[in-house]
Amino acid sequence: MKPIKYLLLTIILLLTACEKIDKECPDCIRELTREFAKRPICDSGASVGQMLFQGEYIYVFYQGSCGADMSSSVLDQNCEYLGHLGGIAGNTKVNGVEFSENAVFQKYIWKQD
Repeated sequence: MKPIKYLLLTIILLLTACEKIDKECPDCIRELTREFAKRPICDSGASVGQMLFQGEYIYVFYQGSCGADMSSSVLDQNCEYLGHLGGIAGNTKVNGVEFSENAVFQKYIWKQD
């Protein structure tokens, strides 16, 4: 009976220790997401989403909805900064293009519980 208990305990520990960050993203995005997840600004609603925009995957780091003037950083697959969305000015464009009309959500890389 003891071996079964140890096996179950090991499985539970492995499952709870798993990172909630999608493994199928560029290494630099995964690292930035780890850092981002450690220090969320809002208590809820923060996320990192993968979008298809101008023919390539980009990543939006959304701070959450606890502040009306917060912005979301937009990075490409190489972690190069493309721009931001929102903020005090309410920016809606990236690379001079209206983001919401040209970006297609793919999946969440990470989402705050």
